[in-house]
Amino acid sequence: MTKFITALLTGMLITFIVDFFIFLGIKQNYIDFYEIDLYYNILFADNQNFLIYFSVSIILGFIVIYVANKKLTLISLALVSIIGLSTLIESIGHDVGKMMFMKKNITYKDSKHTFYGDVYYDGRTTIHFYDNELQRMIILQKDLIK
Repeated sequence: MTKFITALLTGMLITFIVDFFIFLGIKQNYIDFYEIDLYYNILFADNQNFLIYFSVSIILGFIVIYVANKKLTLISLALVSIIGLSTLIESIGHDVGKMMFMKKNITYKDSKHTFYGDVYYDGRTTIHFYDNELQRMIILQKDLIK
């Protein structure tokens, strides 16, 4: 039982470090690129998929603690680290951010206007939206749109 808990905690630590770098790359290369006013902590907390996080944690913990083949363990950790650090490369971080957050050809309405365009980031209370008619980024309040 203790070995299982050690594996789980080890996997969680490794996954947390990898997640940190994934979201750091997205913050630097996507969020900051579009000048979206968002703190890293909010980005990390709001977009963390806990099912994926715990699944990867269990797998990595199992590999590190239970697998006797150290080459396999080292290769697995190196591969996961490379994947996590790759978002620090501008083009990769930007593309991953696009895949996670951008939604094309969306229509929103409020009491006076209709907005057509692309969602760049859908946050807690606001939506960062590129309006095709205005040809600029606008911020929509979620409680005011339909």
